[in-house]
Amino acid sequence: MRASGKRTAEETAMSKDLVQKQFGAHAASYATSRVHAKGASLARVVELVAPQRHWRVLDIATGAGHTALAFAPHVAHVIASDITDEMLAEARKLAADKGLANVETAKADAEALPFSDASFNLVTSRIAPHHFPDPARFVREVVRVLKPGGTFALVDNIAPDTVSTPGFSARDLEDAAQTYNAFEKLRDPSHARCLGMAEWSALMAASGLRVTHAERIPKDMEFDPWAVRLGCDAATVATLRGMLLRGAPALQAFLKPRDVEGELWFTLDEAIITATKV
Repeated sequence: MRASGKRTAEETAMSKDLVQKQFGAHAASYATSRVHAKGASLARVVELVAPQRHWRVLDIATGAGHTALAFAPHVAHVIASDITDEMLAEARKLAADKGLANVETAKADAEALPFSDASFNLVTSRIAPHHFPDPARFVREVVRVLKPGGTFALVDNIAPDTVSTPGFSARDLEDAAQTYNAFEKLRDPSHARCLGMAEWSALMAASGLRVTHAERIPKDMEFDPWAVRLGCDAATVATLRGMLLRGAPALQAFLKPRDVEGELWFTLDEAIITATKV
């Protein structure tokens, strides 16, 4: 990425190609991943949104479809969209296994959605936007396809900032956020960037959304399964372990590395932010 933070079209295309390759190769594991299929944020986002029976819903970067399928019993119709064919196949399998006839899948780029303006009552995206090269463009697309008064529900891992990790200077938190994103990208080259909660809220407000709720849910992770899920080799796992254990104080305060019965654990923060199109 350039010093300005702007990506070229070529860099963006390469990033999206990495996402397709990475998640295409590991699609089946995401269908059974406990974090994605049964994480605390899944039930909580449905509770917060309070979906209505007549709603038409779009789930962006659906992966194996867990979020789309969680909303499906409560609404009229759900489109589970993703950029990766293998993930869409897993979503179709899960929908069929659950007997959900109101779910369809669609191949779609989160930053260039192939849907009409003002066509959905609810748009969701969960544990995916940190892979998007241009979060501001993604939010603008969400606003475009939402009906007036419609709801956007975002769930994603966040980087440290003053909201999640108080008590540190702005410089310390900026350094911690950069190191955290480097940590994630080393494990998963398709990672783009986790934003902080304040940055997400600002992006939404700038795009015509009114934030109605924001909260954080801690997500405890056992290091070894997390590190190897996407196929990291032994040397990469060792580097990741060192970054986790020897990070600066602000990063340590954010990730909370600790020994639990001889195994290394740490904590990721997930944000749940809901907003209304004004």
